[in-house]
Amino acid sequence: QRSVETRRVVMKLVVIVPLLLLLEVSGYAECRCFCQVTGDLDDCTCDVETIDRFNNDQLFPKLQSLLESDYFRFYKVNLNKPCPFWTASSECGLRDCAVQPCSPVSLTLIYQLSALLFVPSAETREALLDWNKYDDEAERFCVVDDEESPDSQYVDLLLNPERFTGYKGPEAWQIWNSIYEENCFKPYTIKRPLNPISFQSSPGSEGRNSSCVEKRAFFRLVSGLHASINIHLSARYLLDDRWFQKKWGHNVSEFRQRFDSGLTAGEGPKRLRNLYFLYLIELRALAKVLPFFQQSSFQLYTGRPEEDRKHKEQLVDILELARSFPLHFDEASLFAGDEKEAAKLKEDIRLAFLNISRIMDCVGCFKCRLWGKLQTQGLGTALKILFSERQLEALPKSSNQRPSFQLSRQEIVSLFNAFGRISTSVRELKNFRVLLAEEQ
Repeated sequence: QRSVETRRVVMKLVVIVPLLLLLEVSGYAECRCFCQVTGDLDDCTCDVETIDRFNNDQLFPKLQSLLESDYFRFYKVNLNKPCPFWTASSECGLRDCAVQPCSPVSLTLIYQLSALLFVPSAETREALLDWNKYDDEAERFCVVDDEESPDSQYVDLLLNPERFTGYKGPEAWQIWNSIYEENCFKPYTIKRPLNPISFQSSPGSEGRNSSCVEKRAFFRLVSGLHASINIHLSARYLLDDRWFQKKWGHNVSEFRQRFDSGLTAGEGPKRLRNLYFLYLIELRALAKVLPFFQQSSFQLYTGRPEEDRKHKEQLVDILELARSFPLHFDEASLFAGDEKEAAKLKEDIRLAFLNISRIMDCVGCFKCRLWGKLQTQGLGTALKILFSERQLEALPKSSNQRPSFQLSRQEIVSLFNAFGRISTSVRELKNFRVLLAEEQ
């Protein structure tokens, strides 16, 4: 009888132990990525759950619709700039790295978009000179490509979505290592080796008291942007590469490799929290810039007045929704100390971000370079807005007065598309939660 009982215990163990091991490896996958991605965010009065509800239920659908419009789908960019820091190959060699050119129909529309720039009236020329003068004097946070350069070209963003291209290895790691080690005030306690897959610690592991709030915020913005890009690559991964058909979709293993707490020495969830911090910063910029777009003189010009009017209404509606968010980041907490020290710190951060935007010209994959330049310019534009409060408050009441604040078309397109990428990342986290839960 005792022998029979022993055999029963052994049989139970044979069933239970592998099950427990399976749960340890995959059953808790959702928790290992997301259990720490909840509650209040550091240096903010907001929480993750409020952002999820606001983005996924209200803002995301409206924003995606706007970004499909002609004004926002075409982005002018110079993809042929040489890397200013090291000798870099601009030939990726992977077919998915290539940027697809615009169609003949799109080129016709682009000519309409460019009409005001290339065939301006005397009045428009004078306004453009004023704008350019202001832009030259403005405290830019990123390098802006010369839109009139023969090397600059319009790219249809809908034809060239951000997704996994196969671009990886030492050259890709060099980009992020240069950003983290030299340009984003990474705390000395964080060691980030060349290969980010095998590490002891990585972006996101800074302590709250390891640096001042401004440098800490800047580091978290860069980490959040990196996290967002990794989410896009995991959500639009090449799952099937047959010669006649490609299948793109969610790669849960890739997502876990980048964000699972157990596979990233506890850093993955911190990266995801930094994504939410980045969301708050860019959302705050959109809320603050509303008066600029409400000006009667502003139009989303494509040469089709009815559509232009409709899309401006759509844009203003999105910005009013952004302003209604109940728990905005308070940028007044930044640069609030001694005036001279605050000015120097702001300049240090501006120059660091300016340098990061230059590093984007070192990316070997053209499609990765396109989206890297767009998203850094979008974040740079958001920072420009946040620190132009006096200029925004002084916006003229009539179109006859000289504007105190201006955004170029390139800055507008990058601002909204960059936030569209962040908004998409937050929405994709909901999808990955479901996929990871299904693994249990």
